[in-house]
Amino acid sequence: MYTNSWCIDCRRAKWFLRERGIPYREVNIEQSPEAEALVCKVNNGRCKVPTLEIDGRYFSLSPFDPCKLADELKIPVNMKKA
Repeated sequence: MYTNSWCIDCRRAKWFLRERGIPYREVNIEQSPEAEALVCKVNNGRCKVPTLEIDGRYFSLSPFDPCKLADELKIPVNMKKA
């Protein structure tokens, strides 16, 4: 997941993944010019975060949409309570 330090949507996406026990690797585009260039390239010139890469396919999740993320991950959007 490509993020930056101030992005609320990035925080929401990380929370969504953590709550479901889904591992992810975070790359802060403020600290990596190469990552920033990649994010801009895959988003048609727009530096949108969070941008996620799943199975070699990149997509922006700005604004954060839990339904879209669940669909991309092929998981239910709501967690079952134990």
